[in-house]
Amino acid sequence: MTHPDVPPLPRRLLAELLGTALLVAVVVGSGIAAQRLSPGDVGLQLLENSTATVLGLTVIILMVGPVSGAHLNPVVSLADWFIGRRAGTGLALTEVGAYAAAQVVGAVGGAVLANLMFGAPTTLSSTERATGPHLLAEVVATSVLVALVFALVRSGRGALAAPAVGAYIGAAYWFTSSTSFANPAVTVGRVFSDTFAGIAPASAPAFVGAQLVGLVVGVAMTLALYPDAATRADDVVLPHPSRSTPV
Repeated sequence: MTHPDVPPLPRRLLAELLGTALLVAVVVGSGIAAQRLSPGDVGLQLLENSTATVLGLTVIILMVGPVSGAHLNPVVSLADWFIGRRAGTGLALTEVGAYAAAQVVGAVGGAVLANLMFGAPTTLSSTERATGPHLLAEVVATSVLVALVFALVRSGRGALAAPAVGAYIGAAYWFTSSTSFANPAVTVGRVFSDTFAGIAPASAPAFVGAQLVGLVVGVAMTLALYPDAATRADDVVLPHPSRSTPV
């Protein structure tokens, strides 16, 4: 059931499209810049890429969150529907599909935009990533992301989602071998840039599959820690505004 204060679906879809596009533009664009600024030093490239992503993701969540909740990720939208359905909260299943479509379109657009800003061709990535350790890392990265988002909302700390999620993704760049994609839409978007941040088309389906496994694990973790999390699903990722706060 849609929260009475939630903006109309078209506005929310626009927010999800723009937010996801900007996120991928940050990830891919900073990856291209890192390659050019620090050639031959992969560790420094990763530091530059992860720092830009932490800061960019935090700002993007704050910008679009009051409109759509700033899911920016089909996994988060699916978790919101699944957990919220028991209490009549969160997204409807049809809204999940619309959110996911907007997120994927935005992600591809963001990759193309980043390529254009740096004068790089929009070609399919040649970076193969689908190894066993990488896929395990995606399960871990995605499951903790889902659990983190719902833990913040359930405990009344949803306002901290922007810095908390940004910090987690930044940390996961370093403690996971996959550099924490943790997002099917972003995975698809990164296929369209043959740069530091890209992923080969052949690797993408396995990554998305691992992220869906992470979704299941993350939902299980959430319900084990917070059995009544469904009561707050309307406020994922950022709390929706009150009636006194127009958007």
